[in-house]
Amino acid sequence: MRLLRRYMPGQILIENAHDIIDADGLKKRMNLDGCGAVVSFLGITRSKNDDSNVIQLEFDAWLEKLPVVLNQIAEQAIEEFQVLSVAMAHRVGVAKANEDIVAIHVGSAHRKPAFKACEWLIDELKKQAPLWKKEVTDKGVEWKAGLG
Repeated sequence: MRLLRRYMPGQILIENAHDIIDADGLKKRMNLDGCGAVVSFLGITRSKNDDSNVIQLEFDAWLEKLPVVLNQIAEQAIEEFQVLSVAMAHRVGVAKANEDIVAIHVGSAHRKPAFKACEWLIDELKKQAPLWKKEVTDKGVEWKAGLG
């Protein structure tokens, strides 16, 4: 397992996960001083898409830029939603069906800002992160729209 870890100011932790995501370990490494809530999102590779069986997803990324973009959106979430801590990890490479592909944890004094920030973070990650996804199914291969 190879992880690119970046500890950023403002209680932000960003990881590029090449083999697996350790969502629990990521949460344990967060600075939760002052937090009364942690809201988490864990995205997995679905095993079915429409009428196809998904074998795997293959994520390609601009590895030098990905942590920078994730840090920027984490900073925005902290400022906009007044949360205290953000941790994010995204898989690159191959993710088989039912494997974790993205983890987001948001620490906050209260639950409502944490929920709002977590939802906003996954939406922004999908819009901004320099990631591209190839879906391999029992019916063929399809490149999904590039993210970011």
